[in-house]
Amino acid sequence: MAAVRPARVFIVEDEPKIVALLADYLRHEGHAVESFGDGAVALAAARQNPPDLVLLDVMLPGLNGIEVCREIRRFSEVPVLMLTARVDEVDRLLGLDTGADDYVCKPFSPREVTARVRALLRRSRASAGSDGRPWVVDEAGLKIVWKQSVLPLTPVEFRIFARLLAHPGRVYSRAQLLDAVHADLRDVSDRAIDSHVKNLRRKLLAADPAADPIHSVYGVGYRFDPPPEPSGPSEPY
Repeated sequence: MAAVRPARVFIVEDEPKIVALLADYLRHEGHAVESFGDGAVALAAARQNPPDLVLLDVMLPGLNGIEVCREIRRFSEVPVLMLTARVDEVDRLLGLDTGADDYVCKPFSPREVTARVRALLRRSRASAGSDGRPWVVDEAGLKIVWKQSVLPLTPVEFRIFARLLAHPGRVYSRAQLLDAVHADLRDVSDRAIDSHVKNLRRKLLAADPAADPIHSVYGVGYRFDPPPEPSGPSEPY
């Protein structure tokens, strides 16, 4: 089995003690770490040579973390883990709506951060190789095939599920899922998303009783986690 190259991780944080702590833990995990105390400098570096993952503080001098994340999403789907001391839901939603994949609130355990990093890298690497996926999305025909069964989806359900399938492991807010079904906004309200997701789950279970891959994230929205792959050689993470 070919060796997996070390992941390049950007730490974008202006507190040197936090940078040193996270860098130590991430290097111990085998990652190659680059740190930046300025959002604009980190953004320029990401444009020139995109990393495998970005740890991004919200409160940065100059260009803040929300703005940096928004700009990164214009050119890259690199996983972004937000670090924030602002615990109210609005800030969390803002970070996720900007394209962040996850967030950790300060003060945090560095072991929790490294575990989140490990999970995001695993999902990102699994997403990069699609051959073993149990689903096929037919955009032109508005069809999704799950384990060789065509799911009987409405156009709204198709658009929601297609958006979730596009980035396994990413949390989507209800507002983002509403954007995915913009062609049918006349029929969809914010809370109606919950009803459509409930129907999606029911239809998935009818096609595959072992499938329950759509998970709710309290106060935010929904996430699609791929089913486990068949047993084989252990993963590097």
